Amino acid sequence: MVTLSGMTWSHPRGYDPLVACSSLWKQKSGVEVGWDKRSLQDFESFPVGELARRYDLIVIDHPHVGQVTAQGCLLPLDDNDHASDAQALAAASVGHSYESYRWNARQWALPIDAASQVQAWRPDLIAAPARTWADMLGLAAQGRVLCPMRPPHSLMVFYTLAANLGHPCARQGTPDLIEAERGTEIYAMMQELMRRLDPACLEMDPIAVYERMARPGSPIACVPLIYGYVSYAIEGFRGARIGFADIPSAGTEGPVGSTLGGTGIAVSAGTQHSRQAIDFAYWLASGDVQRGPYAAAGGQPGHAAAWEDGAVNARAGDFYRSTRTTLEGAWVRPRHAGYMGVQDAASARINAALTAGENGRALVADLNGMFRASLKAPQAK
Repeated sequence: MVTLSGMTWSHPRGYDPLVACSSLWKQKSGVEVGWDKRSLQDFESFPVGELARRYDLIVIDHPHVGQVTAQGCLLPLDDNDHASDAQALAAASVGHSYESYRWNARQWALPIDAASQVQAWRPDLIAAPARTWADMLGLAAQGRVLCPMRPPHSLMVFYTLAANLGHPCARQGTPDLIEAERGTEIYAMMQELMRRLDPACLEMDPIAVYERMARPGSPIACVPLIYGYVSYAIEGFRGARIGFADIPSAGTEGPVGSTLGGTGIAVSAGTQHSRQAIDFAYWLASGDVQRGPYAAAGGQPGHAAAWEDGAVNARAGDFYRSTRTTLEGAWVRPRHAGYMGVQDAASARINAALTAGENGRALVADLNGMFRASLKAPQAK
């Protein structure tokens, strides 16, 4: 019997559906897939190349694709045996989830989890989610708002605000991350928000925020920008159920520009069982599996069939329908080799500036310098 090893991230949403679906796959194919897990912080920063030396299957996020392509540590998944499956997945992508794993004209992972920054709110505390950034600031002034700002999430907030205002970062044709004046404006908005928030937000990731928000008796009614976690939308998962909605608009174009997240399943170039690993990846990402056993086991699917399914939405308090517009308008982060170092360093730099009350122009100059330097990293040929 063929046995495959896989690595995912340590949260019920990231681990439980893979274990459940792998059990079904063993019954179906005779191939066993065992899963290890790593912390959320490691998931966002641990070198994929090192994982590829240890595992057959790896759950990744899209900013890694330039790096892993340059290192040659993953197998491309757009082979002839699965051409029709690939076309079907591309057509069923939630926003840019599928194409976010495409680099140098090859597909390096298949989306199994679609996410972006959305808005979280407590339906038992406020009548409706905030529609505008100004509405949210009003709640923040009352001490009713949190926002995860632990790196890399402070940079994700910066990205989302920039794109929502019509000035997305890392535009083609410029070596800078963002134009100085626009970047300074975004940073000023973040400073204004932080003046209304508990400073502990600078050390909080999304899970920490959700856990505090979901406590019975918590005054936190709104989180304007946070990666959606369907687990917290399910009645009984925590003391209080959390609702989800599109992001509050800071600009005039509605809930656009949220920074895309989510995960994809990739196959190591070092696997001794490439056919079995690729077959499993396509099966796991397929519509029937995603809206069936994957969602039922607590996963947050990456396939539109699940996002549109009535039963899947009913179980999750309409999580998917309520945030779909935001996902469809989400912004894809840079993916070139060298970018991951920027994500780590830039978010830490933003937090240092917020803590010290620094000038925005100095911060943006540093961010642009980091981004320009990252473009010099060796790229895949």
